[in-house]
Amino acid sequence: MSLIGNIIWVVFGGFVAALEYIISGLLLCLTIVGIPFGLRSIKLGMAALAPFGKDVVDAKHQGPLKLIFDVIWIVLFGWEIAVTHLAFALLLALTIVGIPFARQHMKLIPLALFPFNMDLRREASQPRGVAEA
Repeated sequence: MSLIGNIIWVVFGGFVAALEYIISGLLLCLTIVGIPFGLRSIKLGMAALAPFGKDVVDAKHQGPLKLIFDVIWIVLFGWEIAVTHLAFALLLALTIVGIPFARQHMKLIPLALFPFNMDLRREASQPRGVAEA
């Protein structure tokens, strides 16, 4: 079911959202100070391509530097991304067909706010594929 959800997600807006994250990440990587933020933005873009079948979890290694990066991220970038996800979730939740996609946008809000201390991982109930590590 998550494969079908991810395909529909990509066709109806997920690709555009991922492209926005990736292009922003590449622009952030043009400066030395922006490289950590650019890499996280690119990671968010990859996560936005296939959110179905994954959960947002705390990162394994948390530290004070990641907390500082998260605070900077929230002030400069994160709140706008979170508001965008919230707006799309509210809009999609108006229809019955859009509710699963609204749930995916809601799931991406914590990741958009705290990309350094949160991670997107496969759900525990999902079987591992041969090509996935």
